Amino acid sequence: MTAVLAAVPTPSDRSGYRPLRARRMADSLRLLAVDIVERARSGHPGAPMGMADMAVALWDGHLKHHPANPNWPDRDRFVLSNGHASALLYSLLHLTGYDLPITELQNFRQLHSKTPGHPEVGVTPGVETTTGPLGQGLANAVGMALAEKLLADEFNRDGHAIVDHRTWVFLGDGCLMEGISHEACSLAAAWKLNKLVALYDDNGISIDGQVDPWFPDDTPARFRAYGWNVIGPVDGHDVDALDAALRRAKACDDAPSLVVCRTQIGRGSPNRAGSAKVHGEALGAEEVRLTREALGWPHAPFEIPKDVYEAWDARERGEDAYRDWQRRFAAYQAGFPALAAEFGRRMRGDLPADFQETLIAVMATFGQSKDTIATRKASQNVLAAIAPKVPELIGGSADLTGSNLTDFPGCGAVRGGRKGGRHVNYGVREFGMAAVMNGMALHGGFIPYGGTFLTFSDYSRNAIRMAALMKRRVVHVFTHDSIGLGEDGPTHQAVEHAASLRLIPNLDVWRPCDAAETAVAWLGALGQPARPSALLLSRQNLPAQPRSPEEVLAIRRGGYVLADRDDAVAVLLATGSEVSLATEAQKILDARGVPVRVVSMPSTTVFDRQDAAWREGVLPAGVPRFGVEAGVTRWWSQYGCVAALGVDAFGESAPAAAVYAHFGLTAQALADLVLMHVGRERAPTAAGA
Repeated sequence: MTAVLAAVPTPSDRSGYRPLRARRMADSLRLLAVDIVERARSGHPGAPMGMADMAVALWDGHLKHHPANPNWPDRDRFVLSNGHASALLYSLLHLTGYDLPITELQNFRQLHSKTPGHPEVGVTPGVETTTGPLGQGLANAVGMALAEKLLADEFNRDGHAIVDHRTWVFLGDGCLMEGISHEACSLAAAWKLNKLVALYDDNGISIDGQVDPWFPDDTPARFRAYGWNVIGPVDGHDVDALDAALRRAKACDDAPSLVVCRTQIGRGSPNRAGSAKVHGEALGAEEVRLTREALGWPHAPFEIPKDVYEAWDARERGEDAYRDWQRRFAAYQAGFPALAAEFGRRMRGDLPADFQETLIAVMATFGQSKDTIATRKASQNVLAAIAPKVPELIGGSADLTGSNLTDFPGCGAVRGGRKGGRHVNYGVREFGMAAVMNGMALHGGFIPYGGTFLTFSDYSRNAIRMAALMKRRVVHVFTHDSIGLGEDGPTHQAVEHAASLRLIPNLDVWRPCDAAETAVAWLGALGQPARPSALLLSRQNLPAQPRSPEEVLAIRRGGYVLADRDDAVAVLLATGSEVSLATEAQKILDARGVPVRVVSMPSTTVFDRQDAAWREGVLPAGVPRFGVEAGVTRWWSQYGCVAALGVDAFGESAPAAAVYAHFGLTAQALADLVLMHVGRERAPTAAGA
């Protein structure tokens, strides 16, 4: 006979859990996870079974959320950093009342279901971030907590705390083995993110077995050294002990908290609990039967008793919390109408109402610039013009601010224990920076950008990929973009990086040739609410290119005709610093009677999205094409280039001009390459005739 459970009290009234009630709630999670994985014959049952009691303590006792309105601004954020435990999160979302019916749980890991193998933001209601690559969810959570802190600093007023929520994150041994966890958690302590609480599933097991031989760390000591508030170890299967630990974490007002939860992976499975075998494969029919017997769960697969559903149902509590916030926001709106409107705009992700005017003003300043200037400096100048008009822009650099030029006048530095700031010193933490920026973008209210050298984008790459997968507006400022940086040599000279970044779906890559193209790159990046961007910028000064007003407008197309000739017999495609090389080669060829068209392609990714008529107008059929870029050449074949000039080797340490000459990356070499293939000369004609 099924026990009838007591009515669920409000979180503030709850000082302890009835053991039967807590156990049945946890076991419902365990068996749902088992059934989900068993039906799919694929997945990870062990972690959900081990973390079920942790989930009861948090989700039933402390998490502020509203299943009927998963995106309300002041909800708590929950991140499952060990995303392979997705069956746990899907079970929680289903049981607490989100729009995730049992049929979706039965459709786990199937095509177009709302329950993919790892949680994906935008696919499943209630999922805050896409996790799976271990450690990044933890770093995303740090970014979310930072966003909460900065928004509270900016918008809250005495008696009006409209931004007041916590970020909770579950994580496992694998997350802590990943180096990004060190980068992000050190920053979280430096920023004093006291509303960040991490629950560590300390089960001592990974895919390869007991972790002691390869993960001997004293994790509590490690986090104390960062400056975190460390609680435990506590029994991860004692809901009352976990509840008390979470209360202690919430009481800490000057540091993030780590709750160390000692658990048993696969808890409840008679023959697999505590083993690596339960980590990543279905239990099998016989072990499922034995697990049901061991847990005293007589119900059929995917069958949840009514009283358990009622115990988990969070809709009423969520509605109460949401209505309370609405009342408080209405009072705030009455007292501070402009701030309330600005907060709403920011959280919706809308650009300022006058952004079009900002765009026009920026292009009036930079569109016809005659300055010979490094595009990294042009970027800083553009930021100085845009940032005051777009207050959600928050910048930073991985210890290269003076090189990346990511700061702007009056930006102020983000510091722990101090309010405000719009520029973050991330330290030498490229990967952490990228994932923290993703977290800020996911939280809402900010458009983050961060800088490092292009060659170090390799450190950031998986977080860049995740931003593209999650469709988040994050801007990466990658300076020192080629052999043009000179003396620092091949360790710092990007060669394959531009081509490699262009391979990431949904990532816009810009490599501008001057201030005008740099301005368009920034405006284009800000105008893409569902796509990250990478701006590849030069260390060296580059000449401004003359353009008509129509050509300035054409920059936004990603590729356009910069300098044309009548009856052109070839097309030169160039990006960034090599655009000036192409225009010089055009002059050499003019003198030889060989007319060629120069096409600047500041963003091949944007150009590829243009309609066929535009692309064919820029790159006419039947005219030989030649690519030039200070990077790998084979990439140009996708544009039908018959030959390309570039760098198919690592660079050299020398002044930039010497390195360019060494690799034959010169205007004369490009002209010779064209002549070799075109194979004829004509009488010289006037340029542009």
